Amino acid sequence: MSEIRPNLVLLGFMGVGKSTVGRGVARRLGLRFVDMDREIERKAGARIPEIFATRGESAFRALESEVAAELGGRDGLVIAAGGGVILRQENLDALSARGAVVVGLTGDPEVMWERVRRSTHRPLLQGPDPRARFMALHAEREPLYQALRHRIEATSRPTAEVVEAVAALYPYT
Repeated sequence: MSEIRPNLVLLGFMGVGKSTVGRGVARRLGLRFVDMDREIERKAGARIPEIFATRGESAFRALESEVAAELGGRDGLVIAAGGGVILRQENLDALSARGAVVVGLTGDPEVMWERVRRSTHRPLLQGPDPRARFMALHAEREPLYQALRHRIEATSRPTAEVVEAVAALYPYT
């Protein structure tokens, strides 16, 4: 019988590198990588922009909470959570259940903006001034990320270094 290995959950704002770092950490630790946004799309049978357009942000957030609960009940995953997961305590509670290690990736908002500014699949950045919206959302959410126990700055150093720093926080190897 194999030993149960708790999840490792990556939280952070859009463009901080959760998916890229998560894939690397999963390889490094021998865990399965799951991108929450892809899981939401699979469950909904629609892409995220379509969910926002046809059902609205509140329906998306409800789906996000359902997926957080489902993933939080599993083991052996590296989960790249969506940027807005941190807005609901129920999501954090679900994802941190069962001994999961939760790590907040933080970084320079200008670097993150450069990474996402040409994205066409980010509904929260649609509108007349996407950069101003990005910066406002970042300012609103950053204190929530800073309140997490484990935080790693992810935009000023190579991805391989960030992967190693995150992997070092996982005691179940």
